[in-house]
This record gives sequence, structure tokens and C-alpha cells, in this order.
Amino acid sequence: MTKRDETVLVLGATGQQGGSTARALRDEGFRVRALVREPASEKARALAEAGVELVQGDLRDRASLDAAARGAYGVFSIQPSSGQPEYGITDDDELRLGISVADAAYAASVKHLVYTSVGGLRAGTGVGHFESKHRIEEHIRSLGIPATIVRPVAFMEFLLVPFLGLSRGELIFFVRPDDSMQLIAVEDIGKLVARAFVEPARFVGRTLDLAGDRISGRGLAERISRATGRSISYARFPAAFLEANPVLRRLVELVDQGVATGDADIDALRRLHPGLLTFDAWLDRSGRAAIERLFASPQ
Repeated sequence: MTKRDETVLVLGATGQQGGSTARALRDEGFRVRALVREPASEKARALAEAGVELVQGDLRDRASLDAAARGAYGVFSIQPSSGQPEYGITDDDELRLGISVADAAYAASVKHLVYTSVGGLRAGTGVGHFESKHRIEEHIRSLGIPATIVRPVAFMEFLLVPFLGLSRGELIFFVRPDDSMQLIAVEDIGKLVARAFVEPARFVGRTLDLAGDRISGRGLAERISRATGRSISYARFPAAFLEANPVLRRLVELVDQGVATGDADIDALRRLHPGLLTFDAWLDRSGRAAIERLFASPQ
């Protein structure tokens, strides 16, 4: 690890992508600053113990964003979305927050902004949190700030989300059994983002799709069965469930159309990050243990 003088402000550092990015940046020798609402929370204290500088504030408070970005070399931007109902965020909220972060980075004259968007993004998808991210991307480009946009595909960790993955010996997911889609481990998002900060000349001005593997629905179930010694069947979301969830239904339609199945150049990403995890490697590393905990918990 090479010690660096640059500080990178990481938003969402107590969450999955932000936490992965904070760890990867620390591993690369960067100083990491995190904007947190509750510095005394367990996750925030863990960041501080790992050497992350905590700044109390809120994404909704532009003054606290400006204070956190002041003097930073770079900013990692991520916002909660309506696709994460636990946060109570609307699509308009996400748009406002994403624009505010970009404007704060611009006002602070940061040398590199990395914004995490979503794989398969394009205008006119009919999915609100896709449209919000598209407009945030467009705003970042309009500012002329040195920026990299990353677009991760579906997380391997999605398989652990109740009603979205494994439940009672069955895997329920987006694709038809014999169709395939790309997936990525959350830890690899952070490592690839860190590479962008390490090599700005290579990544500023680029939009990079991120994935680590491509697997069919049936293939996912087979690999989980093999790794856990359990018989796992595969099914798509039930029609009645999709009827009651219009956003999820539209996402499934985009998957069927090939729009949201991912088109990242995995071979090129593996050259950039040789440790990029395949699905089998993710199972060996942490996925199998997480799945076993899921099976052991009441459902």
C-alpha cells in the first residue's frame, strides 16, 4: 500500500457500495472521509476504527455537503433510491440529492468525481430510479467536472434479499431459467472505483459498466446447490407478485428485452482488477456462508 496525501469523500460509507469503496480506497492508501448522520452509530464507529474521518451531516443539507467536500481530492457519489423502499426516497428525491452532490463537488473544485449509476441505463426505460440516475449523469456531464460514471449490474448479494432471492429452497430471480444476466460482487465495485481514483488519467471522462460474471437463472440455482449441498430449484417471480409491484414488473420486462441483463466487458475488467470475483468465487469467499445463515434464519 502506498501512502497518499489525497482525501476522498465517500458518501453512503455505512452502506454496501460506499462501505466497499471506503475499504478499497483505504487499501490503496487514500485518506477517506465519510459523511454520516449519526457518528455514534455502530457502523460509523467501525469506519472510524478503520481510520476513516467522520464528518457529521446529511445529503439533504447542502451546507454539510459543502463542508465535507471542502479540501477533498475526490468524491464518491451514491444516493438511496426508490428501488430501496427502506429509505423512503422518491425518484425526485434521488434526483435532487444526486445533483446536489455533483454541485457541491464542483463548488469544491474536486479533481475527480465518481458517480455510481446502474447497469443497462438509458433514457425512456419507464423505471423511475433509472430515469433519475440518467438525469444525474446528464447533469454531471453538463458541469464539465472531471468525472467517471460507473454502472454496476445486479449485485450477487441481491440473492440474499428476502422475496428477491433465496427462500425455502427456491431461488426466485429476474431472468428466465435458461436466459443469462451479468452479476457483480459488491466488494468488487469498491475495488474498481478505487482503481478509477488511482488512475484518473485513464478513467476521467469514461462511463464504465461493471460486472464479474454472466450466469443463467438455472445456472445460479445449480451452483448454489453444489456449493451448499442443498437442492435448490429456480423460478421467476410469480405473476401475481409482479402485478402488485409495477416497478419490479417493468424491470423484468427490461430483462426479457435484454436491456437490463448487462453488457460489461468482463474480460477487460478482469485485466484491470485480476481479483474480480466470479459467482463461484463469491460463493467460496462469503456467499455460501451468508446463504447458510439465511437458511438457518426463520422465514
